[in-house]
Amino acid sequence: MAARLVIAITSQDIGARITTRRRVPGGFRDVVGILESWEAGVLRVRKKDGTIVEISEETLVAAKVVPAAPPRPGRM
Repeated sequence: MAARLVIAITSQDIGARITTRRRVPGGFRDVVGILESWEAGVLRVRKKDGTIVEISEETLVAAKVVPAAPPRPGRM
């Protein structure tokens, strides 16, 4: 049974932690991070390392809001 791919985010989710899957040449690529902006068909997602990934809305195949990452042991 295949997983159902759904885009369950909107521009109202700016500031939320999201996960995305998008089409790239040769397959798919995933990004998890904070949705910084969504303008003119381009999503900007800030990854944990601080880098920004720009994602064309046309390439999205799945996306959803996810909870904050749990703290790592010894880093509380």
